[in-house]
Amino acid sequence: MLSSVIVWLPLASAVLGAPSLPVRRETTPVSADDLAGFAPYTQFARAAYCGVDILQDWSCGEACTAVSDFTPTLVGGNGDDIQQYIVGYWESENAAVVVHEGTDPTKFESVLTDIDALSDTLDPELFPGVADDVYVHGGFRDQHAGTAKEILDEVNKVLGDHDTKNIILVGHSLGGALAQLDSLFFALQIPDAVIKTRTFGMPRVGNSAFAELIDSHATDFVRVVNRHDVVPILPGRGLGFAHPEGEVHIIDDGDAVACPGNDDADDSDCTISSTPNVFEGSITDHLGPYEGISIGTIYCT
Repeated sequence: MLSSVIVWLPLASAVLGAPSLPVRRETTPVSADDLAGFAPYTQFARAAYCGVDILQDWSCGEACTAVSDFTPTLVGGNGDDIQQYIVGYWESENAAVVVHEGTDPTKFESVLTDIDALSDTLDPELFPGVADDVYVHGGFRDQHAGTAKEILDEVNKVLGDHDTKNIILVGHSLGGALAQLDSLFFALQIPDAVIKTRTFGMPRVGNSAFAELIDSHATDFVRVVNRHDVVPILPGRGLGFAHPEGEVHIIDDGDAVACPGNDDADDSDCTISSTPNVFEGSITDHLGPYEGISIGTIYCT
């Protein structure tokens, strides 16, 4: 599935050094209450792996029960050439929610090579006003573009039906990459929207200019990294890729830190030091548990 849509850079790219020395900054402990507060978003990311039929009536077991006041209004994709997505209304947050499915994490270890992966600019119709020095992974860009207009129309409908400007974006793995693109997309398409983004196990999506755009347009952006998950260090920084700000790194159950900076926090608990290369990373950590919640097709109950 992944290889037909998203062409990854070689695993060796994650071993390459960063273009500049990391900057030392202090991490901040994440409180137990704040950690617990991620649970509903984790359940949304988990739900996205369930079948379209049970998502349409929100009957996907534990994940759907955990956010029982959510009503899906549009469910699409096929989990193959188009990742599944969910759009709907979350009553308790008075928000439109967009969730993207991730993909089989084992396929990240048998990647294909694409030397032009970072040479793609964003569609000016979808991302108006973005400078031509902003580059993203072409596979992520194309996957996002395939459903962007349909999802935008539905989000506008949900916002209008409920007289709200709140948008919540969620995704795990590839779904996290799409949620990150959504963060900029909705900020540009609906400038008065109040946007919150929560991603889990998200790979790097674009270059530093793109990361800085996310920082400036998505002011409530958190990317959760679990322990020694290998996916967030791909594609490698030595090839020009960079994460935006907002890393929350789960060290162990009940123990997490907020890491400062754009993918350059060199604290031992943050990603670039805790998982310096793919050989010291773990694909199983990609699935979780994220504070007791695991994400993936096998965890849809």
